[in-house]
Amino acid sequence: MSVRSFRAARSPRCVVIVSIIACVLLIDAAPAHAYIGPGAGFAIGSSLFALFAAMLSGFVAIFLWPVRWLFRAVRGRRALAKARVKRFVILGLDGMEPSLAEKFMAEGKMPNLARLREMGSFHRLGTTAPPLSPVAWSTFLTGCNPGKHNIFDFLTRDKRTYMPLLSSVSIHESRKALKIGKWKIPIGKPDMRLHRKGKPFWNTLGEHGIFSSIIRVPITFPPERMRGVLLSAMCVPDLRGTQGTFSYYSTSKSVEEDYIGGEQVRVTRDGKFIRSALVGPPAGSEAALHSDENTSKNNAHVDGNLKCPFEIEIIDHEHASLKICGTQVPLTCGEYTPWVHVEFAAAMGLKARGICQFLLIATQPEFELYVTPIQIDPERPAMNIAHPTIYSTYLAKSQGPFATLGLAEDTWGLNAKILDDDGFLHQCMEADEEREKMFFDALEKVRRGLCVCVFDGTDRIQHMFWRYLDPHHPAHKGQAPRQRRTAIEDLYRRMDVLVGKTMAKCQGDDTVLMVISDHGFNSFRRGIDLNVWLEQNGYLVLKPDGRGKKYLAGVDWSKTKAYCLGLAGIWLNVKGREAQGIVEADDANALRDELVQKLTGLRDSANGEVAINRAFNAHRIYNGPYAAEAPDLIIGYNKDYRVSWEAAIGQTTDQVFHDNMKAWSGDHCIDPKLIPGVMFCNRRISDENPRLMDIGATVLEMFGVATPSYMDGRPLNVADVAVIPKGQRAAHVA
Repeated sequence: MSVRSFRAARSPRCVVIVSIIACVLLIDAAPAHAYIGPGAGFAIGSSLFALFAAMLSGFVAIFLWPVRWLFRAVRGRRALAKARVKRFVILGLDGMEPSLAEKFMAEGKMPNLARLREMGSFHRLGTTAPPLSPVAWSTFLTGCNPGKHNIFDFLTRDKRTYMPLLSSVSIHESRKALKIGKWKIPIGKPDMRLHRKGKPFWNTLGEHGIFSSIIRVPITFPPERMRGVLLSAMCVPDLRGTQGTFSYYSTSKSVEEDYIGGEQVRVTRDGKFIRSALVGPPAGSEAALHSDENTSKNNAHVDGNLKCPFEIEIIDHEHASLKICGTQVPLTCGEYTPWVHVEFAAAMGLKARGICQFLLIATQPEFELYVTPIQIDPERPAMNIAHPTIYSTYLAKSQGPFATLGLAEDTWGLNAKILDDDGFLHQCMEADEEREKMFFDALEKVRRGLCVCVFDGTDRIQHMFWRYLDPHHPAHKGQAPRQRRTAIEDLYRRMDVLVGKTMAKCQGDDTVLMVISDHGFNSFRRGIDLNVWLEQNGYLVLKPDGRGKKYLAGVDWSKTKAYCLGLAGIWLNVKGREAQGIVEADDANALRDELVQKLTGLRDSANGEVAINRAFNAHRIYNGPYAAEAPDLIIGYNKDYRVSWEAAIGQTTDQVFHDNMKAWSGDHCIDPKLIPGVMFCNRRISDENPRLMDIGATVLEMFGVATPSYMDGRPLNVADVAVIPKGQRAAHVA
């Protein structure tokens, strides 16, 4: 399929088909916990209005398409006439750590990156404060500091309720609905908002006639209109509207009362049969939409959700057979099924369609079955995850079904010890393989313009396997077989092969290739409960029964000046800003500076180590129209430290410091100067301290487009011609 075919795919017939598939019911958004616990999120859907709007726009498009095509062709030629390059390719390896890259290159284990460094350049890449993926990638794509793009963390707080909310997006049902019997069908547009502000630099390219292919760059959901194709990534929900809810079907009693990011469904045997149902999106009945007793905070197995029945026949100790949606799927212990298409019957004959994978864990003595989060079917998406909408359908038709969930790799299944190391690695490697097909398809199709693709495996695997790199990590011992202790080294070797394949596709003087990461990585040994620290120092007061309650429910707001929520920092309880604020606005800045002074250099009482390298007054480090939306303090943790799991969701414990015993053992929520990313390029770059925010401006300059005045980034000094070292062949090293 050519670039021209991508554009033609926006024909009225295709738009109408996808819109019909997208008619699913909505409910209001619930709090979201992102990396902390993606159990609660937002619901999905479209509306009947979208169908009629799509039909109308389709009829208009069919008459205007030849004129638009001619205009864009002429404009594109003019734009490229000013360009220093025909194509710019950016390969994002989320979280690649420069010290590990340097170590493995020195040991000869990453020959392709070493060759890329020799023919061009390698730099440590300045990241953002805080160095969290949504913040960093938002800065990458806008070229702006967070005060201009409005993303400061995975989470923000509701100023009225103090509840955690996903920072980047919100989706609510249409206020207008058609009632037919017990069903309530939305007839207006859903309120779907991307809270990330600022303009992606590829939109600026598009305004100058330059085509872009953007694949799985974080914080691009919901997708924005652009000149090109885009597949969204981080914050795309699952079919239930959450940030990823796995299911664990077992005949045994639950090990935990509440699995973060998932749920156990208790099943019983009927001879050799197990019968149960997948839990889908919220049902469209009025009772389901409004009944409090059918709703739970962690989206558990509730009556208010649509169901997809299934039956499993146990064959022997290692094998079973799954029957679902009229399909028979063989199950083998320890092996994932391929993606399985599932359907949930909704109102008026409509169906919500998704895909998931099944992993049979055991049949004896207890039955155990893991099911991945049920993801939006890219071939028939229940909501828009791509631009144009048909792009996800094209990818699914050409390469088969693929993971669409923003956080597709189930870290919480491994944390809960339902998945083992191999079960988690399978998901990471499969997601990277799916993305590689998309990326190389784009490189074949886009001969002029911008190609960007971000791979998540580097981030997810380092999060979960750093315990094997750090012999002093509390979770180092007894976690998994010895052969998985090289998981991170194996990951870097695989990424090096990917780089080599990419280099082979980017030969010639007309293509610039960059390999970047948004931040680096380090160990997460100890968590800091900042709410306990605030309590001990007189800034936070709990109700008599408030200790241990989640989502700040135990806080006495009439006496509390500051509180912690999310991964990045601390908020003040400001009068007139928070619903129950007590800090006078005129006193807020002095209080921020006071907390900065006390927290900077904070030491771990157990070992005397510095736990907080620096604290920042956010009002002094950000500028722009959204700077006031940031946490009041940004905490720059030292290596080995991070906010505790409990403090991140507003649950106060009884001590400041905690050992981190989870498989999630590596992190990057630390002082940005300690955690730079990487930047390799096939051209010489003479700048000594390049920053992530400079890349967008650099791409624009290479295409002959002036840097917009709102950008904080500045073009890097990139040489015009790559240098091929003597004796180096062009082909990649496998």
